[in-house]
Amino acid sequence: LELMRLMDKHYIDHPYKGGPRMYVYLTQDKGYKVSRNRVYRLYYDVMGLRAVFPGPHTSKRGKDHKVYPYLLRGLAIEQPNQVWATDITYIPMPRGFLYLTAIIDLYSRFVVNWSLSNTMDAEWCAGCFEEAVAEWGAPRIINTDQGSQYTSDAFTSAVLGKEVRLSMDGKGRATDNAFIENLWKMAKYEDIYLKAYEDGIELHNGL
Repeated sequence: LELMRLMDKHYIDHPYKGGPRMYVYLTQDKGYKVSRNRVYRLYYDVMGLRAVFPGPHTSKRGKDHKVYPYLLRGLAIEQPNQVWATDITYIPMPRGFLYLTAIIDLYSRFVVNWSLSNTMDAEWCAGCFEEAVAEWGAPRIINTDQGSQYTSDAFTSAVLGKEVRLSMDGKGRATDNAFIENLWKMAKYEDIYLKAYEDGIELHNGL
């Protein structure tokens, strides 16, 4: 857990570093004796991290899942509920870890919904989207990365069933979803790291 907390903080400051450079940071800069395979497993599979430029180990989608085109290039976002964006981030805890997902309105920068979970499953992401629609109405477009949660039948069916267009970042390009990446940085440095919540209940109430 100490290793994962260190990786999370380093990634927030250096999101362009993929698994190989994270391994160099941990072993050469910080002096940890840890295998390359363990770092890669934590980085990609457990923490769900990805570098901001294309690479071979970015967010993993299901082999048979459809990937939708990126719809935001050149698009003028001029009103609320026109475009939402969603993503997942890893939250280190004293006795384990949690995942946080949020949906942000790209016009107002308002977080229309968020949720915590101890797993990154598609039904959780779909449920967060459906709750947001129930409260705020459906957007025209929702933008995601190409992670398996978002290319899954559970999530795509929830989105398309509301007649919402699904937009997906270019592979490995976290910069396509920069607004929500900035939200993670603000939440961690201005709240989560400072308050050191003891458990999921404290974290939920604090956020």
